[in-house]
Parts: sequence; C-alpha cells; structure tokens
Amino acid sequence: MTRPEKNLRIAMMLESDGPGGAEVVLFRLSEELRRRGHTVIPVLPRDGCGWLGGLFRSVGCAPESFWLRHPIDPTAVGRLMGLFRQHEIDVVHSHEFTMAVYGAAAAKLLRIPHVLTMHGSSTVTGALRRRIALRWAIRRSADSIAVSGATRAQFATDLGIPESAFTVIPNGVPVIEGNPERVRKEFRCADGEIVILAVGNVDVRKNHRMLLEALVRLQREGLAVPWRVIIAGGRGGDQHSYLLDYAKSHGLEDRVHIVKERNDIADLQALADIFVMPSLWEGLPLAMLEAMVAGKTILASATGGIPEAIVDGRDGILFPPGDLDALVRGLRSVMTDPARRRALGTAAYERAKREFTVQVMTDRHLDVYNRVFEQRVARPLVEATPVVPVRSS
Repeated sequence: MTRPEKNLRIAMMLESDGPGGAEVVLFRLSEELRRRGHTVIPVLPRDGCGWLGGLFRSVGCAPESFWLRHPIDPTAVGRLMGLFRQHEIDVVHSHEFTMAVYGAAAAKLLRIPHVLTMHGSSTVTGALRRRIALRWAIRRSADSIAVSGATRAQFATDLGIPESAFTVIPNGVPVIEGNPERVRKEFRCADGEIVILAVGNVDVRKNHRMLLEALVRLQREGLAVPWRVIIAGGRGGDQHSYLLDYAKSHGLEDRVHIVKERNDIADLQALADIFVMPSLWEGLPLAMLEAMVAGKTILASATGGIPEAIVDGRDGILFPPGDLDALVRGLRSVMTDPARRRALGTAAYERAKREFTVQVMTDRHLDVYNRVFEQRVARPLVEATPVVPVRSS
C-alpha cells in the first residue's frame, strides 16, 4: 500500500544556496509542501554562503549538508544514501546539475524515485562531460522537470533527447499584497507620476540600459507624462556605475533610482504602475510573475519562457530582445493610456492566479511525486544500475 499523500517524505536538494531564482522556488515549494502536511528535508551545500539554509532555519526546518571532497567524489553518493536512509525518504527531488547527477545515483541504488528539475542556464550543457552526465541522470530518474517549454526545448536540443523526456511545471509565486506608502515616501513619488519598476541584477543580460535609453528618447520626443523609474538591482552588477552615469549625463539622476538587496519587492510592485523586463535572455522569471500577481502592466522581452506567461497585447506587451524602437512604442502606448494599463494589468492578474501561483506549482509537483511513488511501490525490485561517478563542474 502507498503512504497517504500527507505523509510523503521528500529530500529537496540544491547545489547552491542563493540568493537566486532556483533557491527561492525551492524554498517556496518546500514551505507549501510542509503547510500541506508533507515532510521536507532540505539538502544544501556545506560550504555555501548560507542564505537559503538561513531561510529554512528561520521557519524551523534544519537543512542537511552536501559536499564533494574532489571534483569526482563517489563517496558523496554514499553520504547521500545515508541521509536518505536516516530520514526514510520517499521521493528525492534534485535541482540543477550537480544534485541531479549525485542524487540520481544515490536514489537509484536505494530504489527511491528520483525527480530532477532544470531551472535553465546557458552554461549547464557547455561541456561534453556534463551533457553525458545529465543524460545519464535523466535516464535514471522517474521524471525530469523543466520550468518552461523554452527550457525544455533548450535542454532537449543540447542533450540530443526528445522533449517528451521532460514535464513542464512553471514557477509559481505567492500572492502578496504589498504596501506602497513607505516606499512612495522613500523615492519621493509625486501624485500623478508614472512609476516604472524593473527587477534584476544590474548586469548586461538584464539590459536595464535599454529601459533608460527608451525613457530618454521619449523625453526627447516630447512625452509630457511625468515618470520615475526604480531598478531593484538584486546583488548589483557591473552595469551599476554605468547606469548611474548615464542617468546623470541626461539630467535624470533625480528620477532614476538604482537600489540593491531589497527585501520589499512586494511593496515596490504595489507602488509601480508599469513593470519592465528588457532582458536579453530569461527562463521564466519570478519577478515578472510577481508583477503579474500584483496586477501590473508588463512590458517584457519575448525571450525564454516569457511568451509562455504573457500573450502579447492581452496580458502585457512583448518586444524582441534588444529592440529599442519596440520598447519605446510600448512604453508610450501604456504611459499615455490609463485604461489600457488597467486592462493589461487585470488580464495579467487573472492569468497568474490560474497558472503561476505557489499553490498551482505545488499541486503540479505533488501530481509528479504521487505518481512516481506509486509506481515505485507497484514495481518489483530490480538490480540496481552501477554508478559511474562524474565530474560536477
């Protein structure tokens, strides 16, 4: 007989501990699983920065540690097997490359169902040895998850495997009602001013420069609508000084705010009228999904998984990555038309509630966990596949 759903014991494993998108998704998924009565054992890097482990400890969930003594370390498989036995794990869920490979090996030897998730990266499959290792892990996993159709297609192409090898489960975000008043005062937002928000590290890939260039062009073309832009720049990045210098050189230093390491993104979303993501490449960005559940007007690059969340002209406005002219047109159309802003924001909110909340994401993961666990219980024991250690990086 299978365990009742509420008794599943899940090892939730990740090779990094943030702050970052995969780390946030893992934590939110784990918390929702725990809220529903499941037991989650986080397995995190022993020598990481400790950010994600601190989040788990703050909610009374002590993480276990994973480490490699060498780039190729067969003993790490044994240590994971010991953890899985100790905690009587029902399902192992590994996130990203290193944990996918070592988690698949340890789970296979113990005949525990293994699920892996790839959150998307342009570098994961760059080396042949990593492609071989990841294909090996996928073949020995009960299910493999990609966070978007674009991520699935990328890995299928890079690995030379069918897209059907992956189940797509989009990221989910909590529905949080932010309070705009404190940040309104902090950034000196005047009545009638359009507040534009961008979220993401200030590096080349996020392309915040193009947002400032678009606003400068609109100003030169005589746009009379007052505006203020806030870039919540995460960990910062090599474009920080450049962006500040650019704003100053165009006389915009009083209207452009670049801030780092904010823990009040929900308040900033509540303050904003328009959310802009001009990235050159994305997976399925959490910041954009948070803007959707906040009911914001969204302008975003049509890259990665973004078009899977936003239908152009219905849920927001999409433009080709790097297309300054298209961004200028899109900004002008929503900055001068309050009714269109409201309509786009409402449509984004409705779609996000149907498809991109933490609750929906957790429902979909539980469907996978229960299916692979039931298959494991029903399947007769077979000889374990020999483990071939692989380099982790």
